[in-house]
Amino acid sequence: MSPSSDLTKNQILAALASVQTPDGKSIVDAGRIQGLVIRDGNVGFALEIDPAQSTQMEPVREAAANAVKQIPGVLSVTAVLTAHNEAPQQAAPQKREPATPQQRGTKTGPLDIPGVGAIIAVASGKGGVGKSTLAVNLALGLHALGLRVGLLDADVYGPSIPRMMGLNRKPEANAAKKLIPLEAYGIKAMSIGLIVDEDTPMIWRGPMVQSALSQMLVEVEWAPIDVLIVDMPPGTGDAQLTMAQRVPLTGAVIVSTPQEIALIDARKAVGMFEKTRVPILGVVENMAWLEMPDGSRNHIFGEGGARRTAEKLGVPFLGEVPLIPSIREGGDDGRPAAGTDPEGATANIFKQIAAGLIASLENTGQKPAPRIVVMD
Repeated sequence: MSPSSDLTKNQILAALASVQTPDGKSIVDAGRIQGLVIRDGNVGFALEIDPAQSTQMEPVREAAANAVKQIPGVLSVTAVLTAHNEAPQQAAPQKREPATPQQRGTKTGPLDIPGVGAIIAVASGKGGVGKSTLAVNLALGLHALGLRVGLLDADVYGPSIPRMMGLNRKPEANAAKKLIPLEAYGIKAMSIGLIVDEDTPMIWRGPMVQSALSQMLVEVEWAPIDVLIVDMPPGTGDAQLTMAQRVPLTGAVIVSTPQEIALIDARKAVGMFEKTRVPILGVVENMAWLEMPDGSRNHIFGEGGARRTAEKLGVPFLGEVPLIPSIREGGDDGRPAAGTDPEGATANIFKQIAAGLIASLENTGQKPAPRIVVMD
């Protein structure tokens, strides 16, 4: 059987139902399968586990992947383990009420961005925590799981996506006079850095920034994509408020290093999104540790600070990214780690975070999340 769109969710789940957890329960009946994606014979899914069971559940993950590989028409299988923290009962998700005119802005109203599924802001309260690096590799992780992904560089003052994605040409316009996003590693990308020279300073006031962001969303031919990752500028100023108030954001991912000085600002970013009624989809700890030659871990910036913050705030903790030279080198050279070696250990870190993000989308009950799952 050749690769076909005839593969269905029911076929995949039927194969997975034969795989059992160590306690004898089917992984399907136990609700362990999250973020199932089917596209052109390629299948991706996450197996949700307790973090303490990662070693015990690895054979289950392998068995699940092998079970799906036996289905005629399946070309590849990406199966990852993910740990999703449930929010405390007192912090259970509440129905998202329509924003007030003051929150949404009465001057221009929300933007209409057709053909785009979930829009996810990757944010931090301060610079220097690796937010853009995380945004690029997270986008690639989602793409590796079978999603059609766009990447918007909303950091007008310090655009870095063009260099990190190896893009150095200007975008063209189509017949409808919309800009066509450039593509690299299967990701559609747009940035003000593709329009102006890299060394040109952007000396713009707030309204100019808002206008530029609006144009890069509405006047770019993004469609059709399942997810648009927005690399937000650091802080909680005009650009962030424009995105939170005028863009139909599905949610936000907060990036921080483990140290308290970064976490203070990360909590501010969480507070801003909460006030503008944008769900927090999770927290990622970047630069979590440096692996030493003897295999030990040197927690240069402290240990577990972002995880503890996520638990305290009652939001999912999506994972940790260690200090790996290839991640930095790939960003500088335009060869992102998750794109150049998609089956490598480093790429797998971002695929697990991506799988956790998909699970978080589904758990929020947001309408765009189920549309990420592509059936027949």
